[in-house]
Amino acid sequence: MKKILFLFGTRPEAIKMAPLIKRFQKKDSRFQAVVAVTGQHREMLDQVLSFFQIKPDFDLNLMSSGQSLAQLTARLADALDILFSEVKPDVLFVQGDTTTAMMGGLIGYYHQLKIVHIEAGLRSNDIFSPFPEEVNRKIVGNVAFAHMVPTIGAQKNLEREGYVNNIFITGNTVVDALFLGLNMINEKPESIDKSKYGALHLEQPFILVTGHRRESFGVSFEDICYAILSLKNQFANFQFVYPVHLNPKVKEPVNRILGRVEGIHLIDPLDYPHLIFLMQKSYLILTDSGGIQEEAPSLGKPVLVMRDVTERMEGVSAGTAKLVGTDKETIIKEVSNLINDKNHYDVMSKATNPYGDGKASNKIYDALIELV
Repeated sequence: MKKILFLFGTRPEAIKMAPLIKRFQKKDSRFQAVVAVTGQHREMLDQVLSFFQIKPDFDLNLMSSGQSLAQLTARLADALDILFSEVKPDVLFVQGDTTTAMMGGLIGYYHQLKIVHIEAGLRSNDIFSPFPEEVNRKIVGNVAFAHMVPTIGAQKNLEREGYVNNIFITGNTVVDALFLGLNMINEKPESIDKSKYGALHLEQPFILVTGHRRESFGVSFEDICYAILSLKNQFANFQFVYPVHLNPKVKEPVNRILGRVEGIHLIDPLDYPHLIFLMQKSYLILTDSGGIQEEAPSLGKPVLVMRDVTERMEGVSAGTAKLVGTDKETIIKEVSNLINDKNHYDVMSKATNPYGDGKASNKIYDALIELV
């Protein structure tokens, strides 16, 4: 029986790995699944593990308050070297573009492991946007044994860079996680604590906002906030709800500009089930999140992406998402169009999700049987 080591450390990785781990843990599995977490995120990671009922076999617990990327990278190098020597996996799974994924790939390469890159092939072609994710995923691509790509576009990105072997188009496991999570919520609706949404009226129309990208810190974040303020003044019957990231560079401008505005609800960051429940209830979503760009189309929610570039252009091409950047007037214009023009809204909300049908985990499992 081949030993598969699943390595991850952040909330997005945990969400996208969860349905895959579940598939490899089934009784009919031909593999031994071993789960290791780095704790790159701590509380947010633990929330996802608890929700999906995943218990790690190894917890490196590397979270340290205020640590720099360089400090995290150094700590990961030492800890992963010891982990791989102890576990001796036949295959190492890493997901996406985090520092955990990048160092997992690099140290795994030093141990000559077969590295499978989940969500491979995403490219913005700007090494500083998103930062440091664009470089992280390129490094993993260089050492990967197999590339599990979500879309044909991601496959073409890899082919342009010279990769031709062991590329499998699977869809994105985030869609699997979304369907799995919503099913769990539907089975236990009492698990949703609506007090987490503050004074938000769920039965009235609202726009969900999420934003935390480093490249938007400063003036760009202020422009986003002023756009929301203007939209609230223009559309009094619409509420806005913003789970505010804990980073002071996000909290300060958001609270200064939008705090105490009636109908704009600034709430604490949400755990995964409460976030997807809110996404399902929303009218549209303003975000800079990669995962939400992939999830929202399966819920029929138009996505306006508050970034200048995105590595997820398939959503833009399919019509499920639109790039609006952080320019105040552009955000106001595009949100207004979706509120005022029902035909425009219907076109976006009914477009097919290009990131898959919720069966990515099965496709990855089948691909690994073929490979090993």
